[in-house]
Amino acid sequence: MNYEDFFAERINALQDEGNYRVFADLERKAGHFPRALNYHSDGTKEVTVWCSNDYLGMGQNEDVLAAMHEAIDKCGAGAGGTRNISGTNHYHVLLEEELAKLHQTEAALIFTSGYVANFTTLSTLGSKMPGMLIISDEQNHNSMIEGIRLGRSEKVVFKHNDLEDLERTLKEHPLDRPKMIAFESVYSMDGDIAPIKEICDLADKYNAMTYLDEVHAVGLYGEHGAGVAERDGIMDRLTIIQGTMAKGFGIVGGYIAGSKAMCDFVRSFGQGFIFSTSLPPSIAAGCRASIQYVSQHNDIRIRHQARAKYLRDKLDAAGIPHIHNPSHIIPVMVGDPVLCKQASDMLMEEYNHYVQPINYPTVPKGTERLRFTPSPFHTEKMMDELVDCLVKVWATLGLKKAAA
Repeated sequence: MNYEDFFAERINALQDEGNYRVFADLERKAGHFPRALNYHSDGTKEVTVWCSNDYLGMGQNEDVLAAMHEAIDKCGAGAGGTRNISGTNHYHVLLEEELAKLHQTEAALIFTSGYVANFTTLSTLGSKMPGMLIISDEQNHNSMIEGIRLGRSEKVVFKHNDLEDLERTLKEHPLDRPKMIAFESVYSMDGDIAPIKEICDLADKYNAMTYLDEVHAVGLYGEHGAGVAERDGIMDRLTIIQGTMAKGFGIVGGYIAGSKAMCDFVRSFGQGFIFSTSLPPSIAAGCRASIQYVSQHNDIRIRHQARAKYLRDKLDAAGIPHIHNPSHIIPVMVGDPVLCKQASDMLMEEYNHYVQPINYPTVPKGTERLRFTPSPFHTEKMMDELVDCLVKVWATLGLKKAAA
């Protein structure tokens, strides 16, 4: 076998399908979010970023930057190892205390990313709890799917946000069997929100644990930014809340929050935790400062939702098709991988608007889209200009407009 030919052939196939991913070479401009410099073959130019998961622009917040500088000056760059070998810094302890406070839980445990938090926790629970059954929403993130798979426990997938299908599955298993419902609050591609209360009701009825991924909700919903569960007043009904510090909090890292015993169990048996070098102290300090700021500034969440509504209204008025949902995520539908990439390229190259095409396997074939995430720092003028450019792109590429 010619290995290099194999690699090249598979890449060529991706390109022919329109699913090959090209990374934009960007340099975020401190203090000027959502502006960034785009490096390309002809030099550099300033672009407006529309697809950042730094939903609130906290990666540019002065309090966050000051906390990170202070921690670097005190502790240096790295953590020094895994948490159990020289890698537990006081900033890690403070961050876990802050996360537990945010979610009103006994404890929290931090990981190097949200992906690692999901992967490690679900695989640990699946592999270490005898007879465990995990009931997983069909649209759960890859990190949840792979964590469940690695745990090798029995798994049943229920239809997305379908309470009847979920209850049918729960009924089929004894009340005393260990089981857990794994689902998300805000689903990142369609932007829909799970019926958390009703899922908790079923969990109580059938003696199941609940595992809620709030990755696309923490910082953004609830009076203090603890997520949709806080907004709905049901945080205390969840067994495990999982989140990230890379989106609403603007930095990097993941975590789980719940009982002291559960967090200690994952800390003690979770290989993705045990064998990973811990977050640098400066990152932990910045995350803590971001959580403190966001929890005390509900006004930033109000502005965030207002910006999302403004852009939705503009898209509706212009006939640009998008999925209507109750969240801050605005998927503009194209439905073809090649045209989706062309639309993204035109917006960047001709109009200086950056939004990444979302193609298979991230979304099903035929549902390719441009995923917009307006922040509190995107102005109405920026959004007006963006929609004008989208109208031109739609006309040039002959894309379908929304029905009037």
